[in-house]
Amino acid sequence: MSSLQTEFDFVLPKGYVDESGTIHREGRMRLATAADEILPLKDPRVQANPSYLVVILLSRVLVRLGALEVINPKVIEGLFAADLAYLQDFYNRINSNGSRALHLTCPHCHEEFDLETETSGES
Repeated sequence: MSSLQTEFDFVLPKGYVDESGTIHREGRMRLATAADEILPLKDPRVQANPSYLVVILLSRVLVRLGALEVINPKVIEGLFAADLAYLQDFYNRINSNGSRALHLTCPHCHEEFDLETETSGES
């Protein structure tokens, strides 16, 4: 019987820089629950600005980021744009149907095939 993996490690491309100048790059994200995706919709910050949803959502599903004791929306707001984009992509991949395969067509022979992908920083 196999078990479901619910947490995934990552390494941010740039890293979150805290108030003391420490860079936090290694982290862990858990799979999202229905509540993680529904409850932020009631948040007034999301209602005022729907693009803020990702900030609330990521602050809920990040289990660890370096040595930070608390991961809240302020931390997510302080990420570099490259790290925010990385985490959005990572979130989408781990919460998808589980396949990391890309369906590709060779530009030369036009043969179709699937390619398993792995982004740098994943483990």
